[in-house]
Amino acid sequence: MPLASIPSPSDGVWYLGFIPIRAYALCIVLGVVVAVWLGERRWRARGGEKGTIIDIAVPAVIFGLIGGRLYHVITDWQLYFSGQEKEPIQALFIWEGGLGIWGAIALGGVGVWWACRRRGLSLGAVADTVAPGIAFAQAIGRWGNWFNQELYGSPTTLPWGLEIDLEHGGEPGVLYHPTFLYESLWNVALGFALIYAGKRFSLHHGRLFALYVAGYTLGRFWIEGLRIDPVGGIGYAVEFLGLRINQFTAIALFVGALVYFWVTRNKTSEEIVNVRADEDADPAHRPEQADPEAEAAATADDRPAEDAAEDASKDTAEETSKDTSKDTSEGAAGDPAAAPARAAGQEAEAVPEEKNSR
Repeated sequence: MPLASIPSPSDGVWYLGFIPIRAYALCIVLGVVVAVWLGERRWRARGGEKGTIIDIAVPAVIFGLIGGRLYHVITDWQLYFSGQEKEPIQALFIWEGGLGIWGAIALGGVGVWWACRRRGLSLGAVADTVAPGIAFAQAIGRWGNWFNQELYGSPTTLPWGLEIDLEHGGEPGVLYHPTFLYESLWNVALGFALIYAGKRFSLHHGRLFALYVAGYTLGRFWIEGLRIDPVGGIGYAVEFLGLRINQFTAIALFVGALVYFWVTRNKTSEEIVNVRADEDADPAHRPEQADPEAEAAATADDRPAEDAAEDASKDTAEETSKDTSKDTSEGAAGDPAAAPARAAGQEAEAVPEEKNSR
């Protein structure tokens, strides 16, 4: 018997009356709450509008759950459609476990893109904002695997080995690598590293998110190598060149993240984090989305009308000036009393001329 070990929960479901409360689902929900809370704080710190991340999280979570389940069912389709393990309807039983993080991030990203497009926000800015929160959410969600006694590693004699009961594939007196714990700790460290890197190096335009992808896949690669759960087959894991399916996925995403990180190193364009349009404005035709050529053409069309108005204004002013001058001269000539005043004025104007001639 080992001197120390990590026990596994005897039950992962509790009942509130007839309502089942599943630990796996609670871990996922708690992870989502933490990610949204942290993302909201970080978004507001960037000058974003309050409640934006909460709104974006709704389609992101829905799409993410669908994507995560699809990836699991596709890579383990034999479990549900071979007639040997489970019934096809159980492919919908998400509470029984089985979410592929790759599918969750991919399809969840589609939900984020859709929400950002509707609100006129920069996708890269949102991705950078939520990256640390996603890492923390994964760290919390991995504890659901502990409650389900799943996704554990190979046998080990380490003092932190994990106990697995017979019903979940364990053997008496044998301990297994707690891969859920390894990944949870890795993701916690990754989340704090992303927060530090974002402040220290001012990573924008999706570069912080790329760093998250690279960091997660790096850890997932070696942790995946310790796991012995079947992937791609019934009772065994499909391997190629000694690597599991998820390890190849990790390699591809790791390389892709590094390429993106390098390609966007000199990108300095402004990111939109707060769009405040007029209530009557069309969201699909914001000022920054205007066509410069169309705007120039419209301006050119308005110039003739403006010039005509200006000419008319000048003509009116000249006619008014002439009429006023004419009225004044006629009034003076027809008034006898004004003659002496005119003579005095002419004499006063002549005096300076005489002085100047002298």
